[in-house]
Amino acid sequence: MRERLMKVWLLYADGFRNMTIGKTLWALILIKLFIMFCILRVFFFPNYLNNVADNDFQKEDFVSQQLIDRCP
Repeated sequence: MRERLMKVWLLYADGFRNMTIGKTLWALILIKLFIMFCILRVFFFPNYLNNVADNDFQKEDFVSQQLIDRCP
């Protein structure tokens, strides 16, 4: 089992080592993921529940009331 994992690891390590354009593409992908999840999250997805409720019970009550009010 350990040998098989080592072979898989060496296969991927050798593949990444020999990449030329792929390294640049992976860098772009990682930069985009960082921007999407770290920077845009702050501006577009604020933690609204912390503004509405103080503790977990109040948060649960608020969410359940919103679900009940919105369902026909």
